[in-house]
Amino acid sequence: MKEYADMKLWQGRIDAADGPLGMRWHQIVKSLSPLTPSGSLALLGFACDAGVVRNHGRPGARCGPAALRRALANMPVHACKQVADAGDVICLPERMTSSELQNDLEVAQELLAQEVQALLGRGLFPLVLGGGHEMAFGSFQGLAAHLAGRQGAAPPRIGIINLDAHFDLRMSDQASSATAFRQIAESCAERGWPFHYCVLGVSPYSNTEAQFERARQLGAVWRLDEEMAWVQMTEIRAVLARFLSAVDHVFFSICLDVLPAAVMPAVSAPAPHGVGLPMVEVVLDMVTDSDKLILVEIAELNPAYDIDNQGANVAARLAARVANNLAA
Repeated sequence: MKEYADMKLWQGRIDAADGPLGMRWHQIVKSLSPLTPSGSLALLGFACDAGVVRNHGRPGARCGPAALRRALANMPVHACKQVADAGDVICLPERMTSSELQNDLEVAQELLAQEVQALLGRGLFPLVLGGGHEMAFGSFQGLAAHLAGRQGAAPPRIGIINLDAHFDLRMSDQASSATAFRQIAESCAERGWPFHYCVLGVSPYSNTEAQFERARQLGAVWRLDEEMAWVQMTEIRAVLARFLSAVDHVFFSICLDVLPAAVMPAVSAPAPHGVGLPMVEVVLDMVTDSDKLILVEIAELNPAYDIDNQGANVAARLAARVANNLAA
């Protein structure tokens, strides 16, 4: 189901004495409406962790979008000054009868795709707030539908950049948070489109050899978490630059479990090693500066395991950085 924006979440400090330069996000965010101007950032929540549950992970990410909005509310306004809240796609099994449970995740992914397609069709920039990483399949399907509707004969060259400790290419009879990018690869194959996939921060201790082999077969590009250090910055920039040069549109997915557990406790699967926040921000800056970015999502925020809102604040920092980079 889809719920309209809950504007009560947008509350925070008001620095009236500072005038317009003291504005914070809660003072500029408006509910999405027909009057929302083209080019605005559109926040769309995916309140779902059914895929995490199917993957035997720790539930709670369905509360991520609300927690992220609360953390964003007090963010100072810098370059980004037009933000619309498009509400949430809801997938809450406890609200459903037993006969409705079977396809709850797939229904939510389909609805997310429709919402993303509609936002892109209006000339808005979707920033999807999660929610389990099963959201990636819905986000991509919305982007694919949008591009297919305006594309000529040539298939679009969509680059998928995933900051993640996991490939999420798992084979399974049922979709989950671990299958989203394998589903995307299959969707591309069905459409006759190329599959351009770059994963940064992969943990060799959180992915089976089957996942590495599948990544090889699909022609994916990746770097391990231990290959994302400052001393390797030249190589990291080169990998990203090559990947970006080969695509026309970029779908950027940030799975928060790519960060070290000490920085990001609020996820289903905390990372013992991870990729440091400064490096994540360098990658984010390179991607947003490419002028090819068309869709961003932030996945796996799980407030149930947060500590003093640390995880939510880190996620909000990344969301605000995306917004400001795009508006600058």
